[in-house]
Amino acid sequence: MTGTRGRWPKIDKDRGIEDVTLLILERLGEQGVNVMIRMDAERLRDNAPPWTFAASGGPLEHGLRADGKTVQQCMSAALTRLREAGLPVPF
Repeated sequence: MTGTRGRWPKIDKDRGIEDVTLLILERLGEQGVNVMIRMDAERLRDNAPPWTFAASGGPLEHGLRADGKTVQQCMSAALTRLREAGLPVPF
C-alpha cells in the first residue's frame, strides 16, 4: 500500500466503506495514530457487536473505540468519532 500514499482511489458509490477501510487505516497511521480493527468470534456467538475499531496516539488527545454488528456500522461510527476529535479522514 505504500505506493498509494497521498493518492486516494475514486469511491465507487455502489460499494461500501469496507472497500476503503485499509486505506483509511493507512492514512491514520501516516498521521501517527495507532489503529486496529478486530472481529471477535466470541462476541459474535454471544450476539454482541463483534467488530471493534480502536485508535490512539498521534493527534488524538484520548483513545477512541467504536463497535458494530457489521464492519460498515463499526467504521461509520469510528469515522464519526474521528471527525469529532478533529482528525481529517477521507470517505
